[in-house]
Parts: sequence; structure tokens; C-alpha cells
Amino acid sequence: GPTEGLGKIIQRFPQKDWEDTPFPQGIELFCQPGGWQLSKERKQPTFFVVVLTDIDSERHYCSCLTFYEAEINLQVRDLQKPPKGTKELEGEEESGLIQPAEVFAPKSLVLVSRLDYPEIFRACLGLIYTVYVDSLNVSLETLIANLCSCLVPASGGSQ
Repeated sequence: GPTEGLGKIIQRFPQKDWEDTPFPQGIELFCQPGGWQLSKERKQPTFFVVVLTDIDSERHYCSCLTFYEAEINLQVRDLQKPPKGTKELEGEEESGLIQPAEVFAPKSLVLVSRLDYPEIFRACLGLIYTVYVDSLNVSLETLIANLCSCLVPASGGSQ
């Protein structure tokens, strides 16, 4: 239906704020400018950048990669049951659960930085997405730690 859900942060790195870099509160509101809506089909991943400005006028570049993931155990309140006397379709359950891959939910990977390098951040998020979607035998924590330890060149210098 046309109803919208609310986004929530499932996982973040680092898990606690760094002293000089607090976690932007309410970032889940900026990840889905069109709202958090379920889809009946898997949509292609999208990438965009949002620039947030904090109270000290510091800019935070939030690179977002959004993809759609199949929801397996989605509870539905208004699931319509077939009229009495008709046979249910094979595989349907009366439990109020939608069957796998019938509904897709948006999930966003977000990289927040004080630096404006959208193409580099797009590549980093693409790498994290590939490791996640392909279930590669690489810990996301290790991958993100390696990305965070990379030196970023000064603006105008070589990449």
C-alpha cells in the first residue's frame, strides 16, 4: 500500500562516537528522501550524496547507496484471505506472513565524511555492497576498518 515506514539504524561503524566526530543524529531521515516504502519488485541500487551542516557550520558529506532486499518474515495485518469455499493457492500460509521475495524493503549503506570525494565513496560503498550481497567470506568490520585506515590525499593532489 501507499503507507510509509520509518528507517532505523541497524548497524554502524564505529559503534561509539569518536571524540572529534559525533554520529549525525537523524541520518536515517536523509537516506530515503522519497520515504521508506516497500516495493513489489527489486529495484536497481541508487547512489546519491546529501550534505548536512552541523551547528558549527561544519559540512558532513553523506554518500548513500540504497538497494532493495527481499523481506522473508514480513508481518502483514491486512492480508486478505480467499473467500470461503475457494481453495488457497499452493504454498500460501494462513499465518499472515508474505512468502519470500514477494516484497522488497530498502536498505541503505551510508558513508559520512567531512571530505567531498563522491566517486571514491561510491566505489567504497559498492565494495561493501558486493561483499554483503554476494556473502563473500570477508568480515564487514574488517573491510570497513581497512577502508577507514586508508590515507586520503589533500585536495588538488594526486589520488
